[in-house]
Amino acid sequence: MSTKIAGLIIGIVFGVTLSWSGMTSPEVIREGLMFQSTYLFFFFGAAMFSAMGGLFLLKRKAPRALLTGEKVQWETIKPERRHVVGSLLFGIGWGLSDACPGPIATQLGQGIVWGVPLTVGLVLGILLFGRMQSRAHARPARRAPAKSPVVPSPRAADATA
Repeated sequence: MSTKIAGLIIGIVFGVTLSWSGMTSPEVIREGLMFQSTYLFFFFGAAMFSAMGGLFLLKRKAPRALLTGEKVQWETIKPERRHVVGSLLFGIGWGLSDACPGPIATQLGQGIVWGVPLTVGLVLGILLFGRMQSRAHARPARRAPAKSPVVPSPRAADATA
């Protein structure tokens, strides 16, 4: 099975799960973000613990990928400023739209009309990010000013003589 077909199948299962669980409904998202319902947090908690268990097993067993045969491995990095900024932007967008990218795709698949402007916003955000990334890579890296070697002043040299 090709990786594209596997990705399609996983995407369909993910979309069905989001739809079945009610995560495509802005009301469910809004109630969770307003702390009126714990359903959203239980859903995320279950996802987190499932992921933690899966990552633990993957790290312990060090298997190979089913489709490509490559060794499954990753490098843990410390959070950087870009991660914090990206998280804030994601959270603001999620709070304003009551949807994140997965449910938006599912909303489109269900024929829900409000998924269209959200998709436009999502695509514009991706294009803006791409433009910002290309500009950042096009600029030459800033170099710190060269430090001049410390040379004693003539007065200090006279004082030691």
